[in-house]
Amino acid sequence: MPGWRRRPFASVRSRAALAATAVVAVALVAAGLAVLLILRGSLARQSDLQAEVVAREVAAQVALGTPAARLDLPDSEDHPVQVVDEHGRVLAVTKDLDAISGTGSSSVTPSAAPTGRDDDDDHDDHGNDPGRGEVSTDVRYTGGRATVDHDAADYRFAAVEATPPTGGTVVVYAGARLATQAVGSVTRAMLLGLPLLLLVVGGVTWLVTRRALRPVEAIRAEMAAITSAGDLARRVPVPGSRDEVAGLADTTNQTLGALERSVERQRRFVADASHELRSPLASLRTQLEVAAAHPHLLDVDGAVQDVVRLQDLAAGLLLLARLDAGERPRHDRVDLGELVREEVAHRAATGRVPVEVTGTGTFEVFGSAAQLERVLGNLLDNAQRHAASSVRVALAAAGGRVTLRVTDDGPGVPPADRERIFERFVRLDDARARDEGGAGLGLAIARGVARAHGGGLTAGEAPGGGAAFDLWLPAAR
Repeated sequence: MPGWRRRPFASVRSRAALAATAVVAVALVAAGLAVLLILRGSLARQSDLQAEVVAREVAAQVALGTPAARLDLPDSEDHPVQVVDEHGRVLAVTKDLDAISGTGSSSVTPSAAPTGRDDDDDHDDHGNDPGRGEVSTDVRYTGGRATVDHDAADYRFAAVEATPPTGGTVVVYAGARLATQAVGSVTRAMLLGLPLLLLVVGGVTWLVTRRALRPVEAIRAEMAAITSAGDLARRVPVPGSRDEVAGLADTTNQTLGALERSVERQRRFVADASHELRSPLASLRTQLEVAAAHPHLLDVDGAVQDVVRLQDLAAGLLLLARLDAGERPRHDRVDLGELVREEVAHRAATGRVPVEVTGTGTFEVFGSAAQLERVLGNLLDNAQRHAASSVRVALAAAGGRVTLRVTDDGPGVPPADRERIFERFVRLDDARARDEGGAGLGLAIARGVARAHGGGLTAGEAPGGGAAFDLWLPAAR
């Protein structure tokens, strides 16, 4: 059991650490790839620029009429150069160039064909200036490899066309070495740093999650102790932080409080129900035992009254249980005014305190006619039990509500007891003295039915003294 208790929280920590590590890993890999691509592109552009500068310098010499054999070519290791004519013949290459690819020709041996005059002066035999050629503004870039003095490396080549004064077209290929070492160094640094960084992220997430879940573990442990001991008076610890965990602790304590009150009400209800059932059962048993020994002493009327009282009490308890279970009442259209008139007419022949009804018309509501009739009966029973000489029932409809007010001219209900009388099995001392047969469920049932129908029931004071009970229900539309 202890392992089962701790496993869910360890699993949460593990999942949080793995999720954070995975997210950081994906982000770092994506960022690393982007950095490498940007770095590689930047180095390639830098190499292209260097290669273009060298190619244009050599092309400018060709355009000025410098013979291929006299071209001033840069160092082969940094910038290998190859000059090719329009027929693909190699005219000039840099010194110590052993092999080349990605240019106009793979040959590194210059051809014997000249590209210009080999004379020492810049004039022909007749003294005329040969003029200047042209260098193209266009440039092409290619990638390739070159071996200089037995050292092979990757290069970016820039190709620039030039026209010598004697005519024809010459293409100058100049290369610049790619800084692959920098890309490799950055790649190795990322490969070495990524696992360490992910380890740090996972560890920090584990520790932070563990610290964040510590109050949750305390709440769980206290709830387990409450469940084991069955002590609903205990409460879970509330952390000092004003976050979701503190809100969870507050809500848990509120739930425990409501559960404690509900259980206490249930205990009182069971105890009171047992007490109320014990009296009529004991009386009925006594009468049956006497009747068994002396049949002529059987009090049939008393036995019937005890059975009726048990039946009413059982029906009341059953209705309260259904209300507590959240059972919804029927949704029939009921005329509350008609129910009042029928109930008052029925009571007129019983010799009880007379009931006066005010308010004419139709007062329709939605609900269960049987339950609403029971509410009306309970209110009238209570009023007639305490009235001195009269009971009044007033019906009205306004603001989307139907209101029914029952008043009597009795002693009334003290303000301190106007909510307590709606509790189950609660009977004021005066009520107990006047009617020992009441179980104290009538008003509790009446309020429960009213609330189940979307309305309410309150107790107050009548204008001329006495008690006033106000029932309101949503009017049927």
